[in-house]
Amino acid sequence: MLSVRDAAVRLGERTLWSGLSFDMAPGEFIAVLGANGSGKTTLLTTVLGQRPLTSGSIRVLGSPVRRGNRRIGYVPQQKLADAGTPLRARDLVALGVDGHRWGVPLPSRERRAIVDGILRDVGATGYARARLSALSGGEQQRLRVGQALAGDPALVLCDEPLLSLDLAHQRGVSELIHRERRRRGFGVLFVTHDVNPILDMVDRVLYLAGGRFRIGTPDEVLQSDVLSDLYGAHIDVIRVGGRVVVVGATDSSHHDEEPA
Repeated sequence: MLSVRDAAVRLGERTLWSGLSFDMAPGEFIAVLGANGSGKTTLLTTVLGQRPLTSGSIRVLGSPVRRGNRRIGYVPQQKLADAGTPLRARDLVALGVDGHRWGVPLPSRERRAIVDGILRDVGATGYARARLSALSGGEQQRLRVGQALAGDPALVLCDEPLLSLDLAHQRGVSELIHRERRRRGFGVLFVTHDVNPILDMVDRVLYLAGGRFRIGTPDEVLQSDVLSDLYGAHIDVIRVGGRVVVVGATDSSHHDEEPA
């Protein structure tokens, strides 16, 4: 469903990554890791057709990337709605159903049924009529996942969707994305600075560092020797109580980008 071939992005004299090549299978969950500025979010913007590659190619469902592809869903970083925002929970989801349309909208009954179904799927029926500004960060993220699913995507891109959420909401949002991808069969490309909340859901890890990359299962990539080679410096990968801790990376935080 996603094919990346010898892709590179350069910003001036700086290479974010180059020679990037991988294929993504339907229903696969790939976590994208790396230090701040390694190009994680830039990868998502190239798949969305918002940033051109310097070289190489990216194809989605066999076709070159383009802006506005409805088969790609997008879940952004958690950002609380401003106080007083009049938009209701169901209105945000409805934008994913027909917010892209010009001309005659969907019949109200059909539109309402679609929105109600999505709200039910993401566990947001109970606060469907609430204003966004009255909802918690976790509740708002559930709605953004619903908005991303409204176009029946084949691929869902997640850009730090757990950022600023507490542990309970991190797990809730992660499990929601995981459950829906298994039920619907879409692939997930999930940018994060901390793989632990999704570690048991991930099929492969794509690790970006120093303009290079490694891709493989978490056990193959999250190893001291692998990351030390990527960073060109000694990195310790410690496993404690089922969690993975990377020690020695120049900056393990992520507020990617621009630039990335």
